[in-house]
Amino acid sequence: MDTATTRALKENLVNAALALVAIHVVGTIGFYVIDDGRATVFDAFYMTFITVATIGYAETIDLTGNNPGRLFNVAIAISGIGFVWVMFSNFTALLLARAMDPSRQRARLIKEVKSMQGHYIVCGLGRIGANVARELSATGHRFVAIEPLQTAIDNYLRQPDRGDARVLVADASDDNTLLDAGLKSAAGVFAVTGDDSQNMLIALSAKQLNPAVRVVARVHDVGNIEKCRRAGADEIVSPDFTGALRMASAMLRPQAAGFIDELLSHPDAMRVVDVAVPASITSKPLGHLELRGSGYLVLGVRHQGKLEVNAGPETLLHAGSVLIVLASAAGKRDLEQRLAEAA
Repeated sequence: MDTATTRALKENLVNAALALVAIHVVGTIGFYVIDDGRATVFDAFYMTFITVATIGYAETIDLTGNNPGRLFNVAIAISGIGFVWVMFSNFTALLLARAMDPSRQRARLIKEVKSMQGHYIVCGLGRIGANVARELSATGHRFVAIEPLQTAIDNYLRQPDRGDARVLVADASDDNTLLDAGLKSAAGVFAVTGDDSQNMLIALSAKQLNPAVRVVARVHDVGNIEKCRRAGADEIVSPDFTGALRMASAMLRPQAAGFIDELLSHPDAMRVVDVAVPASITSKPLGHLELRGSGYLVLGVRHQGKLEVNAGPETLLHAGSVLIVLASAAGKRDLEQRLAEAA
């Protein structure tokens, strides 16, 4: 879509091109007259062209001792070179303006998102949302962020560990915005704006548009937790409440708290992750799979909502079970491959 800037650049470009045409016409007539008709019209045109283009080839019209002719040549050179500069500078500015046009950037982003599957949508790039985005990037998960404030987006994009950022400048509570972010094919939605009511509305909209998507919402007031759950959020996190527990742990259990911090602060460190057991696997004891590796450690097994911590080798794995694993990114891939081979 054309803006006032692009329209002005186009107008300047056309005017400069017309001026160059006029200069070549005037130059052709002028040099033809200066040479008293001895040169052909094409010679006069060629003389004008090499003067404006500053090519420096041999003159087709001899101006030796012809001061009026030389002054005319200077005038053609100054005006022609000036309009060439104006034309190309406006052309370059027009290309940049079109490339940086927000509507074109949005269209390109939406086209890219259509090909994504199993990605995450981060609604809000404030303090919490930016950290969520960094964690997704550090763990190799693709995501699309939605943020209405350009200042918040700029602050996030200045971070060195932002990864491959895809950001929509829009209101995340708008159904069309969520659909543009690929909600139908997304694995999950983070409702992490600074407003509890906004997060509840995002959770409600996301669940109505895609009931299968997982929604994690942020709330400030713990009194809104149940409201947010009724709105459709699968998990609710209160940074204030969680932060208070973390501060108490730092005082009462410093080594354990430091261990968790170590896991979360380094992109290449091991993390506690979920690894789904393939649906095609037949029930078999955990010990038969020989799930051992330097890159992962099985902490527990969850099946049908029940969690068994420190599961023994006799624990049965079923299709649909989920392993709770401490693993690096490479270790997780290795474990998933071993489970797939055992299926």
